[in-house]
Amino acid sequence: MRPLRLLPLLLLLAGCSKGNFNSRSTTGAAVLTYPLENKVTTLDPGRVQDAIMPEIMANVFEGLVAYDEKNTISPMLAERWDVTEGGKTYVFHLREAKFQDGTPVTAESFKWTWERNLGPELASPIATGYLGDIVGVKEFADGKAKSVSGVKVVDEHTLSVTLDKPRPYFLGNLTYPCAFVLPKSVGTKEIRTVDKAIGTGPFKLTKVIEDQQIDLVANAGYWGGKPKVEKIARPVVIDNATRLSGFRNGQYDFLLLPRSDVANVQSDPKLKPLLRFQQRPAVFYFLINQKEYAPFKDVRVRKAFAMAINRESIVNDLLTGQTVANGLVPPGVPGFQEGYKGLPYDPEGARKLLSEAGYPSGKGLPDLELNYRSGRPDSRVASEAVATALKKELNVPISTKALELGALVSRRNKDELQMAFMSWNADYLDPQNFLSLLMTSDSKLNHDGFNSPEFDRLCAQADVDLNPERRMGLYQQAERIAVEQAARLPLYFEMQPILVSPNVKGLRESLFGILPHTKTEIVR
Repeated sequence: MRPLRLLPLLLLLAGCSKGNFNSRSTTGAAVLTYPLENKVTTLDPGRVQDAIMPEIMANVFEGLVAYDEKNTISPMLAERWDVTEGGKTYVFHLREAKFQDGTPVTAESFKWTWERNLGPELASPIATGYLGDIVGVKEFADGKAKSVSGVKVVDEHTLSVTLDKPRPYFLGNLTYPCAFVLPKSVGTKEIRTVDKAIGTGPFKLTKVIEDQQIDLVANAGYWGGKPKVEKIARPVVIDNATRLSGFRNGQYDFLLLPRSDVANVQSDPKLKPLLRFQQRPAVFYFLINQKEYAPFKDVRVRKAFAMAINRESIVNDLLTGQTVANGLVPPGVPGFQEGYKGLPYDPEGARKLLSEAGYPSGKGLPDLELNYRSGRPDSRVASEAVATALKKELNVPISTKALELGALVSRRNKDELQMAFMSWNADYLDPQNFLSLLMTSDSKLNHDGFNSPEFDRLCAQADVDLNPERRMGLYQQAERIAVEQAARLPLYFEMQPILVSPNVKGLRESLFGILPHTKTEIVR
């Protein structure tokens, strides 16, 4: 879930002066400083599953391919690749590169890393989702094979990967951290210390204090050339006001703003010119878990909830600048359905459906807890607005509760959330990333409990169809089924406000947010 796919990069500490962007010393190393809004969740690419860590990981570790500023997949550790057997086999030709400990990167490095991530000791919650189309992954993950048969080392710099079927989205899968390469010296257990966090990227990890700080330094031996920034400092700062104050104070170099701060920034003549908005391939939605809250097993209850929520009003009145989401695939992703209206706002129809399901005026509904991520004003506002609507229109006995990001993700993975305000940022620009990957009945990432044979059938067809137009049409049909059966409740597509100091030059951006700082400069 990438987020980079798109990563919150927010900001620190106090001060009251405005726009003092040259307050830091002009002597010494060039340091890029921008805080994390939550504590570090993992140092292991094989276990990344939140929106915070992928951006850090991409500066330290690398895979065969990556997205560039034009939102296209470009060579990374693979200089080039050939596709044969009608799209089933990929042959990657690796460049000369070294890990940060000086050992060479080889085709065997990739095979070993992927099998490490798929193996029982690491117990990656995501590797099978992103690498599962490779022949032999299931047998290996189930302990029935000693290696992944579809990954073959042709020679030191040539890797062959065979898929079960043609998968047009496969290269996109390889841009996610669980496909990044590691040296064998890190071992098979989860990476928890800096000395084991060894990648090939432009920066090295030097300091990690889980709830306080993460620091990186430039990798002088980087195959792409040493970065211009000497150090990246990422203090952990939870409070939004403190982050904005730090930016005003000139202590921090850029900041992703919560929507609640936009009006404040726009009224500040020194900050307003530094504000811009980034379209992100991300959908914010309400997870409704059929496994944990029994009434959600009835499609009439799910649809009633969806139809009791006035998305237009909540987004336009309370979350100004965001785009109302009537579907699940966001703008910027192929297959986005411009003009699709989804389920209507219809409180009367919602009450009728709820009554038909056996809960007239909400009678008989068990207590329901709606969780959201702490430290995110927009998440609180959206969750409270929806809870209020469900109480008012359907008499749902609902309460809201904030959870720290790690706890929210952990409970989601265990299917313990009844209802939660969540987001999904594209890992790669393909509707498969929002539909098949997350919502088919056999997906390990399906935390809604949604089960529709017709949805599964359409996704299975689309996943292997090599005709782009027909493929998008199949995904669009599947998306409409998921929306109209209220598998989850979309609220908005993200427009991310961002502040960038005039001292920052060469910042590389894409739909995924901030790309690795290979060209970033600090000019004071």
